[in-house]
Amino acid sequence: MSLSPQTLTHDGIAALIPHSGTMCLLDRLDAWSLEQVVCRAVDHRDPAHPLRTRRGLLAPVAIEYAAQAMALHGALIGQAAGTPASPGYLASARGVQLHVLRLDDLPQPLAGHADALRIEAVRQAGDARQILYAFTVHHADRLLAEGRAAVVLNTPVAA
Repeated sequence: MSLSPQTLTHDGIAALIPHSGTMCLLDRLDAWSLEQVVCRAVDHRDPAHPLRTRRGLLAPVAIEYAAQAMALHGALIGQAAGTPASPGYLASARGVQLHVLRLDDLPQPLAGHADALRIEAVRQAGDARQILYAFTVHHADRLLAEGRAAVVLNTPVAA
């Protein structure tokens, strides 16, 4: 299935996911389909980033960017189906490879490239209780992080 070029800005995204204010790290939805979502974030250099440490914005924060893209994906699917999305919880991140130490000190991109993180999450498998995604985070043409994440949905447990 091809990606829909639907876009949303930060405020539209924050209205759909459980993160608000500065904790909503995504700046823009670029496209999505039932299997995939592509988002952008531009706050990685912000000295007031809510996940920044004294050492900077460390690369594992890429997992949080990806998790928020996954949450947005679930909300968009629910919205398209006319049903509220079931809240999900990041249960695990596996096979994560971080190709940089920090996200705040990346080289400025060449002309023609935005100084944004590109976050992509692709649904690999799932059912009404859990979903497995593969994710990547890029800056310009450079792969910063990749891995898989399991999301457990807030569904009742059978007795």
